Amino acid sequence: MINETFVASDPKSAYDQAVEKYGHEISLVSAKQLKYDDGSLQCEVIIAVPSALFMEKSFGDQSFVEESSEEEELLGEIGELKAQLEVMKEGMFVEIQKEDSVIAEVKNLFLKKGISSVWLDEMFNSLIGTAVVEDKALLVSYLIEEIDDALKVQEEDLSSPKIMMLVGPTGVGKTTTIAKLAARYAYLLDKPYKVALLNLDSYKVGAIEQLEHYADIMQIEHISVSSVDSFQTELEALEGYDVILIDTAGMSPYDTKKFINTVEFVKSDIPREIEVNLVLSATVKYEDMEDIYQNFSFLNLNSVLISKFDETKHFGTLLNFMLLYKLPMSYFSVGQEVPDDLLLASKEYLLEHFIGDVNEG
Repeated sequence: MINETFVASDPKSAYDQAVEKYGHEISLVSAKQLKYDDGSLQCEVIIAVPSALFMEKSFGDQSFVEESSEEEELLGEIGELKAQLEVMKEGMFVEIQKEDSVIAEVKNLFLKKGISSVWLDEMFNSLIGTAVVEDKALLVSYLIEEIDDALKVQEEDLSSPKIMMLVGPTGVGKTTTIAKLAARYAYLLDKPYKVALLNLDSYKVGAIEQLEHYADIMQIEHISVSSVDSFQTELEALEGYDVILIDTAGMSPYDTKKFINTVEFVKSDIPREIEVNLVLSATVKYEDMEDIYQNFSFLNLNSVLISKFDETKHFGTLLNFMLLYKLPMSYFSVGQEVPDDLLLASKEYLLEHFIGDVNEG
């Protein structure tokens, strides 16, 4: 058996990398957490790979029938050499950071703006020995371009009927955002779409009344449901609608009861697929990012709808979330006005705000 190391933001992701490379013919040797100087965390997973499989994936199919002890020893040496090279590369990069004021200065700037050390180190590693790391302005421009390339946008598509469920932490503005979406689809596009609102939030005081008020103003169907059975029944009754928007209860990453309740609705037996959209505040804290993702990712998220753009001038942590978890953006909520303060997600819009913050730095 040959040992190989995989590193990611959490143990599952690191192990998934190993499975993607080798399949399930591997065994877990160890898993530990690594802490960087800036406080960010990564997880290191070491797995054991059968020698023949390691050789096949590393050097192509060798069609080994039986490996001699000499071959086993050679494979072990190769695995050890690879591990040593990784350690040397990491050590070299650490030394370069200490000596290279340009990398250190740019890294410190982006860290202060909310971008994680994990992502930055990955970028810097690929640039060692190039002219880019010798010029601060060039290096900053390169990182901005890499962020632009990494960001994903989900295009608006109403060519077929859809069911959109909005989920997210407490207080991110899901109900107001749903009202903005309803107004957009019903009145502001190239044609009026037939829209209905479903409310699953029986926890928050006044949540049903608030959405009902918006529905009355827009003359849109509004229904409150409290069970999976009634949810299925109402969706069947709304089969002729172009867009069904579903409001859910806000929940903390630790509210198991509400989370399980939402999962039951998402996984219910209905003929149409539910598109799940995470509403995430632009003011999200770095410390809360992983908890939010780990909780809501189990709902098979389709996109992120970003709210409260008007409540911050610092967008680095939000960008960091998008870079680490690679979810596409769909809409930006940029104020309280319904329906005006809703924009289609745009890389340019987000990066302009972030670059302004970087320039101030």
